[in-house]
This record gives sequence, C-alpha cells and structure tokens, in this order.
Amino acid sequence: MGDRILRLALALLAVSAVAHAGPTGRIFGKVTVKEADGKAVPGSDVIVYVVGFAEPPGPGPSIRIEQNDRRFKPDLVAITVGESIAFPNGDPILHNVFSQSPARKFDLGSFKRNESKEKQFPGPGVIDVYCNIHPEMAATILVLPNRRHVRAGSDGTFALEGVPVGNWQLFAYTRRATRPVMARITVTAGGDAKQDLALVRGAEADHPNKYGERYRHPGGNYR
Repeated sequence: MGDRILRLALALLAVSAVAHAGPTGRIFGKVTVKEADGKAVPGSDVIVYVVGFAEPPGPGPSIRIEQNDRRFKPDLVAITVGESIAFPNGDPILHNVFSQSPARKFDLGSFKRNESKEKQFPGPGVIDVYCNIHPEMAATILVLPNRRHVRAGSDGTFALEGVPVGNWQLFAYTRRATRPVMARITVTAGGDAKQDLALVRGAEADHPNKYGERYRHPGGNYR
C-alpha cells in the first residue's frame, strides 16, 4: 500500500511540475528510520527529494547499478527524468534485469560477466527492478522531475542546495518503507529551511518473476 501511495503522489506531483528559475535556498535536516516494532535502523539508505518543479538532468555519466554477489549495488538510486542507468554484471554467472513497474516496463534479457546494458528513463515514477534468475536481487529507482535529490548521510543528515524559492513538498524514501513520508516546506531566497523526517520500514515483499510466476529454486521447488 505504501508503494502504491508513493507512486500516486509522484505521478500527481510530476504532472503539476513546472519549470522554475530564479533565487534559491537550502533545505537541511535529518531522517530517522525505524522498524515496524520501533527499533532504530542506523545507517539506512535514504533518498531525500523535492517535488513540484521541473529541471533537466545535469551533465555527467550514466548512473550505475552493479550486479555483484547476487545483489544490485546500490539497491536504491534517484535520477532525473531523461537520465540513463547502466547495469554492469560483475558476477561470473548470468543475470537478468527487468521491471514490471507501470512507470517503465522493460526487460534487458540475460547477460554474462563484464557485459553491461543501459536503459533510459523518460518519465517520472517509482520503478522496482529485479533479476529473473535470482529472486533475492531487488532494487528501486526513483525517477524525479528535477535535480534536487540527495542521498542522506550514514547519520541521516541531508542538505539540498539550490532549491528554487517557493512552497514545495519534501519527501524521504527508503526501500521497504511501509508508507511515504512528506512534509510541506517553504524555501526563501538565500535562506535555510530545516525539516526532520521519520520513516518506518517493513519486511521485503515477495515478488513474481517477469512471467508473473513464482521463482523456482534450483532443486525444482517454487519459492
């Protein structure tokens, strides 16, 4: 349910996003993450971003999500609409990269060690990525309408520089979040806006393979 709400929020806000130029300010604060039982989760991987205005992607190479030790690394990335992601395979076995997310369905097929395939993301949304061979491999891509997104530090602190002046919505997201967290924030010219955020994390959900079926273990049993 949390992912569904987040997808809806992203879609609605992206549609209303407008290009913006002029004076800017800064947003800073701290994100805390807890398990559903209230236990703190220090060092969680969290993306913080602002939605409500559009910007083109900046210069630079493609983001990379590597396939190593039967894991996607990193398993959470944020990009700006129009950017691409490369998926290099660093394992000595075949991997597959696919997504059934409505925002960007794709299947890169299977490829072997030292091969890499790339995909562009032309529209905003939340995209869950998996390997059709190994069910333990999962990653999430946030495709956002502007460049004002940042990965929080290991202590949860973050700072978003160059945010246009205005009234925006600030989000924090981590994989396995039980619900999205959002705060309304006002940015003034040359000013600092402080906002702390709190996330609750649940268990990793099972997912089907790209054919909509359960995964099969090497021994022949279904997951």
